[in-house]
Amino acid sequence: MLYAPIDTLTVGEESEDLPWIGPELRDDMRPQATVYDDLVTGLGASNPKGHVACVMMAAEAISLAGVPLTGDLVAAFGAGGMPTNARPAGTRRNTGQGVGCSFLLEQGVWTDYALIAKPGWTVSRDEVGVVWFEVTVGGTHTYVGSRHRLPYDNAIARAGEVARHLEEWFVAYADRHTGGTVAPQGIVSSVRGGWPRMAAVTPAACTLRVDLRISPDTTPMQAKREFTAALEAIQDKMPGLDVTAEMILGIPGTRTGPDSWIFRSAAAGWEAFEGREHEVIRGNSGATDANILRGRGIPSVRVGMPKVSAAEAPFEIDFARGMNTVSVRAMEKLTRHLIRTAVDTATRSRAELHELEGEPE
Repeated sequence: MLYAPIDTLTVGEESEDLPWIGPELRDDMRPQATVYDDLVTGLGASNPKGHVACVMMAAEAISLAGVPLTGDLVAAFGAGGMPTNARPAGTRRNTGQGVGCSFLLEQGVWTDYALIAKPGWTVSRDEVGVVWFEVTVGGTHTYVGSRHRLPYDNAIARAGEVARHLEEWFVAYADRHTGGTVAPQGIVSSVRGGWPRMAAVTPAACTLRVDLRISPDTTPMQAKREFTAALEAIQDKMPGLDVTAEMILGIPGTRTGPDSWIFRSAAAGWEAFEGREHEVIRGNSGATDANILRGRGIPSVRVGMPKVSAAEAPFEIDFARGMNTVSVRAMEKLTRHLIRTAVDTATRSRAELHELEGEPE
């Protein structure tokens, strides 16, 4: 299976996305293409649209060439791959977290192996999982005119202190769990509390949303216990702090073994293009639908294009520009790699693949 998630960090109405995405919607944040020589910018031009195009062209090239395949080559595209829940006004709740990939599998789109096209010019066989927590910090609902007369405990101020301590804790957490090619990170991503229309009062609670990445060796429940212990340590530093946490998402990290055929074939292809031994990229904290596929028992690896560098582009490359800028030359290289790996795999017999993996037929 050649697989590519087909959604991205969606930018919609300016009233919803500004100022959180930045002071303005740049050209690369809009669904329109701008060409700079070999580069194309626009919303999701690299991740995922450029990678999707490579998968489509690889499958089309193999079909047009009439390669005699011994099995099925499936080009699969699953929406809903982003780590996101539905928009507040949306009616569909299952819009992210790999829901499209899960649906494909549930509808019978199964293969023996999967090669996922996602950013990073290396063949990656392991990646982090994703755990989300909603942290609730308690306080006192009161009125500004009575602050000096009644008990005062501002949940928003408390939540700010909790966020600061967590941001410090994430650094040590990443150090403890770094191994292989992963370095799982964590962030406090949002804060919610109070009534913007009524600035005269404080809320009785303020909530923080936390994304904590986990290594393939850490289960969601282990992460929950470790995170709970971190909050207890913060409580010891902040007398009277009322804080609780609920785990609201848990997707384990996964890995494919180094002897799996799909890794060996994809790595050999990378070496053929580069003329040197395969080089892994370490310190990764990004998750993809590979976790969904591996979790269901399909050996999967990912390979993709490198992020366009500042030296290549006539503009500064930040997170968003990296997602929204693609090199056509890099697309051609990735497409050739996908073709090579697919043909190398789908022209062999099951007996041969089992023998190459050192397993009985």
